[in-house]
Amino acid sequence: MEHMDVDKYKSRMHSLAYGQAMAAAARDYQKEMLAAGQASTAAPREVDIDDLLDDPELERLHAERLASLQREAEKRAVLQHKGHGELQEVAEADFLELVTSTPRVVCHFFHRDFERCKLLDQHLAALARKYFDTRFVKLSAPDAPFFTVKLGIKVLPAVLLFRDGVAIDRTVGFADFGARDDFSAAVVERRLSRSSVLTAARKTDDSDEDGEAEQVRLAVRRSGATLRQGPDDEDSDFD
Repeated sequence: MEHMDVDKYKSRMHSLAYGQAMAAAARDYQKEMLAAGQASTAAPREVDIDDLLDDPELERLHAERLASLQREAEKRAVLQHKGHGELQEVAEADFLELVTSTPRVVCHFFHRDFERCKLLDQHLAALARKYFDTRFVKLSAPDAPFFTVKLGIKVLPAVLLFRDGVAIDRTVGFADFGARDDFSAAVVERRLSRSSVLTAARKTDDSDEDGEAEQVRLAVRRSGATLRQGPDDEDSDFD
């Protein structure tokens, strides 16, 4: 009887020891999983911006950006030579060739003695600088009787919008600008934007710099690091 009690005691102790070992193993496994999870969600390592200068992916992005800017500069030079970027007065003899050879044209039919025409010229000149791909011109209605009659111009100022040589839209007087004289260039812009004549404005140099900065951030994000910024980083020129 005593022998049986000893055997039962040993069996129970063995079972208890085995259970404790399994529990300890389970706790160790849980700790390992928790540590792995924390490692995967831990904050990425920090790198200095100088560490990215030799990054091949960033160099490729930078080269593509420079090539894009070069193409844009060449295109802009060609358009500027043709009169883009400003409001130019054209003669009736040149009008037909201009609208048929230029994809997008905004033409102001005006009278030199009308103050409202002068006011509209100021707003159109501002838009010409913003929408460089679109050609902005003005044509003196009294000096262009053929096209004034042909296009049905009866009230001045009148703005006609051409796409591939076809008049697709127009404004007459100030009715489309709130029927008042104190409207802004933004009002004219919103009205002309209803057509497909105005294209997206070219980004400024500041926006170009923001684009390169975004490329740097993308490269850093792909590397799993964070960019460490110093106190003077806002004024730095990363080339």
